[in-house]
Amino acid sequence: QVQLVESGGGLVQAGGSLRLSCAASGSIFTINSMGWYRQAPGKQRELVARIISSDNTNYADTVKGRFTISRDKVKNTAYLQMNSLKPEDTAVYYCAAPWIPVYWGRGTQVTVSS
Repeated sequence: QVQLVESGGGLVQAGGSLRLSCAASGSIFTINSMGWYRQAPGKQRELVARIISSDNTNYADTVKGRFTISRDKVKNTAYLQMNSLKPEDTAVYYCAAPWIPVYWGRGTQVTVSS
């Protein structure tokens, strides 16, 4: 089993930045990739970014150039740096491991005001 706990969400004005963290514990040796997903009200959950290695990352077109996913294997933590936030980025953000999810965190709310 792997436990994932997200943090770092909050309320920010458009154009601002937030950094989400996802702390992993448990059988983390089984995890070789991680992903960040988001779900806005009334919409399906969607993949925002995934990381397989430091030089193998992918992003949804809607966040490319604004968001950066990274991972600290020593701290067993994944990050999502979100810059130039837009109101349409408002959603609950979930951490997943591996990037095709077997384990989910409970999510952290991100609200971007216009």
